Amino acid sequence: MELRHSLGWIRGPLRLALVLAALAGCASQGKPGLAKVSEEDERQAVAHYKLGVYHFSQGNTALAIRELQAAVARNPNDPSIHLALASGYRGKAKLAECEQHLKRALELEPTFHNARLNLSGLYVQTGRHEEAIAEAAKLVDDPTFPTPWRALTNLGYAKFKLGRVSEARSHLELALEYRPYDTTALLNLAQLESDAGQKLRAIELYKKVLSHKSSPLVEAEANFRLAEVYVSLGRRNDALAHLSDAVAARPGSLWAKRSEEYRKLLQ
Repeated sequence: MELRHSLGWIRGPLRLALVLAALAGCASQGKPGLAKVSEEDERQAVAHYKLGVYHFSQGNTALAIRELQAAVARNPNDPSIHLALASGYRGKAKLAECEQHLKRALELEPTFHNARLNLSGLYVQTGRHEEAIAEAAKLVDDPTFPTPWRALTNLGYAKFKLGRVSEARSHLELALEYRPYDTTALLNLAQLESDAGQKLRAIELYKKVLSHKSSPLVEAEANFRLAEVYVSLGRRNDALAHLSDAVAARPGSLWAKRSEEYRKLLQ
């Protein structure tokens, strides 16, 4: 199990469910125990924050970080700014800084669901799976969390990495009960079943991803993964067909390049 703007990211055999900052504006101030922020600083923080969001939308993470650093300097009390800055640092592989700002966002707002979801994903990325489970479980147990399938996907991912396959499968299947065509959960479960030797079940799940007309990148990945399964079953022609589909789905992408290389080995 895929940070991105409403994105997960690819890591190892599975994908993570994550979301970036809630890019809707800064939160209100005035909580007890926080340094007072002037109205002018609040206005300046909002301006820098919005400009940072714009740079994110243009794919310029470095400029986004610059603006968000300015925003947090003006107003260190807003959890949304810390979450946005954390996502920028993750994009630059500055994971210690990412964790610092995610934790600060949660200190400021303990019920900040997106910050906790991202923190669980960060812990998986850094191999801290027990901590990832603890954070994801808090969201699963929180009846106010509006997208429980995301937390269940991270929970399943972490348990899979710890070898707790049966529990991981249960979490991913429950995620799909909430959202039957969630591509992150489907891809995760398909990979889990493939690794567990349930090849036909894996094929069924990958085809479900493709039938849902997912994004070109997800379609490319699903086709590549299907090719891997077909190769393991000795179905070379089926594998070649899906590798060609992967290249066509998103030319130039990681999955297209991997598919081209794999296709050359099979031909």
